[in-house]
Amino acid sequence: MEELQAILVTRVSKDRFCITLRWSGAKYRYYNGDIIGVEGKPNLLPPKERATAFNHLKRQFVNAIQRGWSPDQNWSISTKKENFKNPLRRALEIKLQSDYSYHYKNKLKWLVGNLEPFIKGKNLTPELVSEYLSQPRWSPAMRNNLRSHFLSLEPELKKLGYKGSIATIIKRQRVAEQLHKPIHNIGELLDEIELFDTNLHLCCLLTYGCLLRPHREIRLLTWGDFNQDLSVLSLAGSRTKGKRNRIVPVAPFIRSKLIDKRPPDWTRDMNIFSMNEAPFAIGYFNCLWTRFKQVSKLLEKDQTLYSFRHSGGIQVYEKTGSLIKLQQVMGHSSLQVSLTYLRGLEVRQLDPNDMPIFG
Repeated sequence: MEELQAILVTRVSKDRFCITLRWSGAKYRYYNGDIIGVEGKPNLLPPKERATAFNHLKRQFVNAIQRGWSPDQNWSISTKKENFKNPLRRALEIKLQSDYSYHYKNKLKWLVGNLEPFIKGKNLTPELVSEYLSQPRWSPAMRNNLRSHFLSLEPELKKLGYKGSIATIIKRQRVAEQLHKPIHNIGELLDEIELFDTNLHLCCLLTYGCLLRPHREIRLLTWGDFNQDLSVLSLAGSRTKGKRNRIVPVAPFIRSKLIDKRPPDWTRDMNIFSMNEAPFAIGYFNCLWTRFKQVSKLLEKDQTLYSFRHSGGIQVYEKTGSLIKLQQVMGHSSLQVSLTYLRGLEVRQLDPNDMPIFG
């Protein structure tokens, strides 16, 4: 065990842990025991049980190392023999151990599940994958997404004998920009949503008024994310897509709804929607929105939950004319992201007086 320098249980966010392994100067992170043949997902346990589960998992890692396992091996000591024969599936398993979002992991699973029948036991090569991506059934946007996802698997595949890259064979295609549809009758639509479901209504208010993302940020909000009088909302970078801390003022029309909703026995760890420490499932607001679309008389085609965020972003930009303020309130990682975002919105960026005239 002379190559093992440290093995720790590390807290990566409020209720999320991992095993951190320092080995020969390198650092490895594991969010479950798949790599050593131990089943179970400790981060899916109730929050109060996770630290204990990871301490138990730490002892199992120590036992595995004593039996001869090391993190630089290209295989798991799992008894599943198919892992040795299928580098694509093995690369996926390694990627799924990383702290990527639920949606991103699902996209990787979908890609591998659809690519495997196409390969049909052939050697995995960049040429074969490029043939799969070149099929006419993929739109340019879909092809770009699939290409990007496979490129993220290539570093792990190369450890398993894969050579070359699809990046030199199939290039990223230019895709026509999509115009996001804002909501012009915000008040009427919000009234209709409130009559349908109060949780969905609060989600839309926060999406519009605080410019948060509904599934990744709003669904996981707890009462502890607000200050005592519910006038300010604070999220750490680990809770936002842009990985930056966000401190957002809560408008009075949202604050009044939060005051009415917060129970007398609230705790900081209580989710504002489920009223438990555990939030609703990741598809909760999607399901509510799908049901609402079926009965709404005001919703227009192509308007989604994110249309509330787009509409709020448009108001901020038109009121301030500041790209920097738009970046800050939207939580974008850079000004370039904000510029790209504006191009997809119905924003009048030039006044008629700015245009050329005749005579």
